[in-house]
Amino acid sequence: MKPDLFQAPDYYQLDELLSEEHKMVRDAARSWVKREVSPIIEDFAQRAEFPKQIISGLAEIGAFGPYIPEEYGGAGLDQISYGLIMQEIERGDSGVRSTSSVQSSLVMYPIWKYGSEEQRKKYLPKLASGEFIGCFGLTEPDHGSNPGGMTTNFKDMGDHYLLNGAKLWISNAPFADIAVVWAKNEEGRIYGLVVERGMEGFTTPETHNKWSLRASATGELIFDNVKVPKENLLPNKSGLGAPLGCLDSARYGIAWGAIGAAMDCYDTALRYAKERIQFDKPIGATQLQQKKLAEMITEITKAQLLAWRLGVLRNEGKATSAQISMAKRNNVEMAIKIAREARQILGGMGITGEYSIMRHMMNLESVITYEGTHDIHLLITGMDITGMSAFK
Repeated sequence: MKPDLFQAPDYYQLDELLSEEHKMVRDAARSWVKREVSPIIEDFAQRAEFPKQIISGLAEIGAFGPYIPEEYGGAGLDQISYGLIMQEIERGDSGVRSTSSVQSSLVMYPIWKYGSEEQRKKYLPKLASGEFIGCFGLTEPDHGSNPGGMTTNFKDMGDHYLLNGAKLWISNAPFADIAVVWAKNEEGRIYGLVVERGMEGFTTPETHNKWSLRASATGELIFDNVKVPKENLLPNKSGLGAPLGCLDSARYGIAWGAIGAAMDCYDTALRYAKERIQFDKPIGATQLQQKKLAEMITEITKAQLLAWRLGVLRNEGKATSAQISMAKRNNVEMAIKIAREARQILGGMGITGEYSIMRHMMNLESVITYEGTHDIHLLITGMDITGMSAFK
């Protein structure tokens, strides 16, 4: 088992922009990843299994709903702290960050923002502690980038709702205790419902044979005449804007998380380039490898500045959905390019599980698609700057 020698790059001294609390939160997450994730993650990825034993540790470092108020079990942290936690977790593995992102932004966030006080008190403390794991049901087999076309629906049966439909590509689904599910009522209006494991007709088959996010559990949500209590409907927001508001929070976390994956690939490649001898000198002394490494640190630094500024805007309540899309798209593309270049620096060793690069590269192929595809985010920016939609 190789020791985790990761050293985070900070070429523009961005630590000076962070508060002491920010650095304390980040360093706690970084230490935990080195201790609990790095030593086991390659084995779990090879076996395509999520390491459930880390759930309590994720809760302890505040990775579940870090910005949720303390009265509901959260840490009451700001948006930059949330981003830094996501960065450190994804430095370990994108799949582990996905579990945390879903729990925080796609389950706890809508219950906090759109739920009743009774729902907040019932679910949020258990989600924050890791006693409950949640998932988010929006994407369907025939409706990915067009979630408004969903066919999952519920009918008012008097004393309960009857839910029917299916969701696909759902992180955490195979072992989630609850699901925040988006469905249309009889008038075609979209609402969120909290569906609990054990409700008759609710099943969560696992998705197998993935080449990406192998250490993350992915599955389906199947609803066959599921009776959902009326008190499980999220009452304070409806329409497509409700789930899209959750996606804003998740996409923001991804913009930070991708930096972590990129930093890990860069740090690995830099260390290897200094140690690998060819033609009687380290390959890091050659122009071509220095070009790769210099471009990597440049792109990472730009992404760090983008994420930090977005975090400031989020804290001030000023960040727009289009700004979040830009950061998600840019930073994931940056990370996936760095992973590919870093793999080349390592040569054949880059494809082995002895190093993290190939695992990051495969994971990022999912990250560049989920929470809005690479192309969709480009069109969101295009619509924002032109005032014209290219979606229809």
